[in-house]
Amino acid sequence: MKRMILGAVAATTLAVSPLVAQPLSPIKTVELSARLFAAGEAAQDPILVLAAAKLRKQTKPAASDRAATQGEAGEGAPLGWEDMLARAESLAAGDEALLALIEDARAETTKGVVTGPVYNIGKLGGGKTDTYPRIDFKGGEYAEVYVEAKSSVDLNLTIKDAQGRLVCADSDVSHIAYCGWRPAEDGGYVLLVENKGGAATSYALMTN
Repeated sequence: MKRMILGAVAATTLAVSPLVAQPLSPIKTVELSARLFAAGEAAQDPILVLAAAKLRKQTKPAASDRAATQGEAGEGAPLGWEDMLARAESLAAGDEALLALIEDARAETTKGVVTGPVYNIGKLGGGKTDTYPRIDFKGGEYAEVYVEAKSSVDLNLTIKDAQGRLVCADSDVSHIAYCGWRPAEDGGYVLLVENKGGAATSYALMTN
């Protein structure tokens, strides 16, 4: 039974990964784990939540100075794999085989874990927008920006170039948002994070 569940976790993790030749970037891995965790919560499925935790454990986000001063482990910090495993345990109560797999995942070594995206912690009132100072990205290299809130809010992300032209936007109704693009040349970009909901929220903004 344990082997069958382990296979289901592996299959679930692979199913949400895009069929591309290149490995997922740390930011994309974090985003996918958030989407998988949300799907597991919605379905009350501990296998989905466990798969999300295993994905998130593959990266180790590095807090920026701003995040550290506001409390890296505070309300706005990205949801950790430990929290995801704890939720999986709650959903798997009474299932000894699945609980054993969750404990195995907790004990797995993190040796070789890729250092993930740098993140800033922000707090945003309902209906408000945070505008970040210009951030420079290198031309020819794929640029990524990701925002994630722990609460059920609607965060939107917009990227504009130095001339104010729209580069990328993610306006889906979700507590996460992702933008990726390849700048033609070195340049600065303005990042806007909008809270479309009525309640204030803390969030993490990550860049590569």
